[in-house]
Amino acid sequence: MAAVTSTPSTPSRTSRDELRQKRLNFPPSYVAVGVYRLFTDKALYVPAWDKCRHGVLRGAAVGLGWGLLTFNVQRKYVEIFLVNSPRVTGLSHDTIYGYKLPFTVTTYATILLLSSQITNIIRFFVSKNIRIARTRAWDQTVQSRGKGPEFWVPYVEEWANPPPITKRTWQKWVGGFFGRFFVRRVLLLPLNFYPFVGIAAGAYFKAIGTARYLHQQYFAAKKMTADQVAVFMEERKWDYRSFGFAAALLESVPILGLVFTVSNRVGAAMWAHDLEKRQHGFASGELKPEFHVIGQPQETSVEMQTFGADKKVAPGGWKDESTKSL
Repeated sequence: MAAVTSTPSTPSRTSRDELRQKRLNFPPSYVAVGVYRLFTDKALYVPAWDKCRHGVLRGAAVGLGWGLLTFNVQRKYVEIFLVNSPRVTGLSHDTIYGYKLPFTVTTYATILLLSSQITNIIRFFVSKNIRIARTRAWDQTVQSRGKGPEFWVPYVEEWANPPPITKRTWQKWVGGFFGRFFVRRVLLLPLNFYPFVGIAAGAYFKAIGTARYLHQQYFAAKKMTADQVAVFMEERKWDYRSFGFAAALLESVPILGLVFTVSNRVGAAMWAHDLEKRQHGFASGELKPEFHVIGQPQETSVEMQTFGADKKVAPGGWKDESTKSL
C-alpha cells in the first residue's frame, strides 16, 4: 500500500486563515495584539526605547519636579473650586455620587490632574522622537510579515453597492478641531474626575478620528484617494469605531498612554496586513463583491470635511460614473 504523504503546510495555512478571520471579526483584538508584540518583540521595543529614552527621562524628571512643587497648590485648587462645587462636578469631600472611596476625593482628583499634566510634559520632550518611533514600529511590523511595498495593491471595491456618503449636521458643528476641543475639554471635564468614566467618554468621541489616523500609512501605501478612504471606512464604520475606541481608551491612560500610541501603530499595521490579504482576494477574483442592504442613504460616521461630502452623491455611493472604477 502506498504511503500517504502528509501536507503540513495546508492545515497551517488554514489555521492562519481562520485566525486572521477571527481577528477581522473583532477589530479591537488588534489593539491587544499590538501591545503584546511591542512588549515581546525586541525588534520593536528596543528601537522605540532607544529613540525615546532621553526624552522620557528628561520629561519624567521635569514632571516629577513639577508634581512635588505644585501638589499642595493644586490640591487646594481642587478643594476650593471643584469639591466645594458638587452641583457642577458631582464631587464631594467624602463620596462620588454617594460612593465612598478608599482615599479622599480631593487627593484622587489632584493626582488625576497632575498625571495629565505630567503626561503632557513628557509628551513635549518626546514629541518628535516618538513620531519617528511610531513610523518605524509600523514599518518593522510590516517587514516582520515578510511584505514589501509591492504587497499593497491598488484599492479594490468589496461591495457591489458601495454606501452613499453624506455628512451629518451634528458632525458639521462638532467635527472640526474647535468643536472636538470644546466637547472633550469643556463638556466632558466633570467626567474626568470619575474613575474610568472620563477616559471612556473621551475615547468614544475620539474613536473614528483615532482609527483613521492609525491607518493613514495604510491608505498612503495603497495610494487611496479621499473618496476611496471615505467609502472604505464607511463600509467598515463599526469595525473602525470599535478599533478606534479601544485604541483611544489605551492612549488616554495617563503617562502609559504614550507607550500605547506606539503599540497601537503595531496593531494597526497588523490589521492593515489582514485587510490587504482580503483585498488581494477581491483583486484576484477569488472573492466576489456582494450586495449589502443599505436602505436609505446612510449618514456617515466618518468625518467628511475633506471628502467632498457637500457634493451630490449618486446611488451606489459614487458622485458620477467616471469615478465608478474606484
